[in-house]
Order: sequence, then C-alpha cells, then structure tokens
Amino acid sequence: MKKNEIIAPKVEKREYFCIVKQLKSVFRIIISAIFLMAVSGFTPVYSQTSTTRTNDSIEISLLTCSPHDAIYSLYGHTAIRYKDLTTGGDWVFNYGVFNFRKPFFVLRFVFGKTDYELGVVPFHIFQKEYERFGCQVNEQVLNITHEEKMKIINALEENYRPENKVYRYNFFYNNCTTQARDIIAKSITGDIVYKKINNEKKSFRDEIHDYTENYPWASFGNDLCLGFKADKTMTLVESQFLPENLMRDFDNAQIVYDGKTKPLVKSNQIILKSNTNEASVTIFRPILCAYIFLIITFVISFKEYRRRKTSIVFDVFTMLITGMAGIVVLALLFSEHPTTSTNLQILILNPISLLFIPTVIKKKKNSYWHIYEAAIVLFLIGSVFQDYAEGMTIVALSLLIRSWMHTRIMTKSA
Repeated sequence: MKKNEIIAPKVEKREYFCIVKQLKSVFRIIISAIFLMAVSGFTPVYSQTSTTRTNDSIEISLLTCSPHDAIYSLYGHTAIRYKDLTTGGDWVFNYGVFNFRKPFFVLRFVFGKTDYELGVVPFHIFQKEYERFGCQVNEQVLNITHEEKMKIINALEENYRPENKVYRYNFFYNNCTTQARDIIAKSITGDIVYKKINNEKKSFRDEIHDYTENYPWASFGNDLCLGFKADKTMTLVESQFLPENLMRDFDNAQIVYDGKTKPLVKSNQIILKSNTNEASVTIFRPILCAYIFLIITFVISFKEYRRRKTSIVFDVFTMLITGMAGIVVLALLFSEHPTTSTNLQILILNPISLLFIPTVIKKKKNSYWHIYEAAIVLFLIGSVFQDYAEGMTIVALSLLIRSWMHTRIMTKSA
C-alpha cells in the first residue's frame, strides 16, 4: 500500500441503495419546504399584529412605473409595495396579471369580459423586470398609521385568496391602478382629499392620446373602438385610471381626521431611473393613408366618369374593408366596455356592406348606395358629438365620392 493512501470503507450494495433512498426523501422534503416558503412565505407576516411589535417597522408604498414599448404598457403601471424593515420582507402586489394564452382571450377582451388577477412577487424580481424594460419606477411611502397599514395588508391577503384574486378588468374604470387606489382608500380611517392641480377639462380620449402621441396606429386602433362616451369630461377621480395621474394626486392629497389634516405621502423617491429612448415619430400615419385613399378614389372616379363605367374591383375592395372593420365595431357595441357601446363610426364601418357585395359584382340595381350615402352624411354630422379616429373623416369623403358616382353620375349616364 502506498504511503498516505486512504482506504475507502466498503459499502454493501443493499446499504448503498438505502442511503440513496433516504437522501432522495430528504431532498424532496427540502424542495417542498422551499416551494411552500416561496409561495406563501409572506403570509406569516400578516398575522403579526401591532401587539407583537415594539415599533412600527412596516412601510406601505405606491409604486408607479413609466410606460414602455409593449402595447399593454403604453400607459404605465401601478403596484403596492409592502416592506418590513425588521424581518426584511419585501413584496409587491400587482393587480395587472393576465394571460394571453387563455382560450378566446382576444374575443373576451373585445366583449369586455377580460379577467385580470392579483399577483405577488418579491420586490427585487419586480425591480429587475422593470429595469429590463428600462422603465422609471417612483415610490411614494404612505403617511398612514400602523393600524391602517395592517388593514391594507389584511385586505391584500384577502384579495390574494384563490376565490378573490380574479377581477373583471375595465381599462377606464377598474384596472390595476384603480384597484390599488381603492384598497388604500378603503383602509384609511380618515378621508382622502385630492387637490385639483389645474382646471383643464379633458376626456378619456384626450388622456390616452397624450400617451400614444408617438404611436399613431395604436391611437388609431383605440379611437376606432371608442364611442362618444369616451369624449365626456372626466372628474378628477376618474382621471386616476392612469398611473401617473394617481401618483400626481397622491403627492398633493391630504388625509383628514376629525378636522386635522396630514399629507397622504410621507416621502417620494425614484428607485429606478428610466433608460429608454423616446419612440421615433413615424411618417406613415393613418392620416397619410387616408389622403392616399382619397387621391386613388378621386382618380378612379374621374376615369369612370369619362368612360361611363364603374370599377367593380375597387367597389368590392372598399366594401370588403369597411365591412370587415364593421364586424369589430358592431361587436364592441354589445361589449361590457361602457365607452364602446355607442360608436358613430358604425355608420361607415358596417358589416351590412358585405351582404351587398354579390349584387355589386352582378351589377344589379339595389338601394345600397342611397342608404350608404345617407349614412355617410350622418357620420359627418356626428363629428360634432364624437372625435373619430385619425383620417376617418377623409375616408368618409372618399366613400361619399363613390356613393355619389353610383347614385348621381352613373345613374344619369345610364
């Protein structure tokens, strides 16, 4: 035997398998314990009432995240942060969790039946996620009592139960921002009094236009879906559906307790700085496409007038496009979204156009062009009551030229 050689003890085969089996059992127990701690590790914190603490070490904050390029995040985001300075617990409660992969997600969204839910993640994970997007995150530490903090924590715990965590989402009236605001407001004993910063009167449509200025096609899609109810002037509280508006109002809000007041926010800090570049403004806007369509319509109609013959292909194309868009607009009239139920753009974007395509192809006489002409005139009058999507008035003029060709010019020349 060589010097310093260590002789390993012999292990019987049966004994070896017993040891491996025991190690596997221990490993399963450890993994299970880690999983349970990760899923519900914050729960024991909630049970620690004020009687078990010698000082108030809990902070409740409102987190406001700036927008990023994803279409669902063009308006920013809001969450609630729970931080325990004693135990080191640091969690973020986020009412903006949804799943694109759920069956019929898009269809349910169109009809206003989208369900969002409350999610909970450690703060460092939340921070890394928004750092990856390059967003700025502002934190407003609330100036509230320990009892009010415990009410918020208990309410969040109750909301996080499987039977309560899902809620019916509505972009203007019940979203991740309004959910966070409401749970804070309901847990505060006093009254929150907001200070109006300016007297500018804005509608829901005006507000979202400010965020989609550099995304003209997103703005066009929004305006195509929204009806004239989106043009009503908002109240201050209604404007808080946007994260940055709520952050602004919290900064200037006071809590009133029996005549005594104090600021709602104790401190305000930027915990993550923005490193995103502002989106470049595209030249290929909807209004440009609308003018191109108007020029094409005018040129084709002029040639038709000279030849005394209409272009079936062009008419079928316009009827097909307006009819398919009309299916979406019509569906939104029956949506649970309150701001899409009355949309005057249905007058020119109507699925009825699809039904008349065969008669146009066969050149049969029908009342379609007369009805459509009247609908276009009503649409143009309706612009007094509703702000239409960019370029839609130009499109309406193009369609009016086509209707005029069929009901006036071509009829006379027949």
